[in-house]
Amino acid sequence: MTGDIRPSLRLDKYLWQARFFKSRTQAAEFIAAGRLRLDGMVVAKPNQPVRVGSVLTFPLGPRIRVVRVLALGVRRGPAAEARTLYEDLAADLVGAKSPSDSGN
Repeated sequence: MTGDIRPSLRLDKYLWQARFFKSRTQAAEFIAAGRLRLDGMVVAKPNQPVRVGSVLTFPLGPRIRVVRVLALGVRRGPAAEARTLYEDLAADLVGAKSPSDSGN
């Protein structure tokens, strides 16, 4: 058996539960267009499994979202609950300064 036995959830369902999209259909169409990376690899299938620890990278509005999956949801709950499902890694990058910004 070569498959991963860790719990997983369909990628389109996860994006919907985490409230990145208003419907699973929108999430599935976005994924099918090849606009999302899962652990650095472009994904084009909405049924791709996502697991705790996976990193998702995708454009959403004017931003590029980079999030680490912290938990798999069991329902589409309120926004506060949805935010507990992921860690926003792009927020860490926004506050970071590049070496050229040191002013020397």
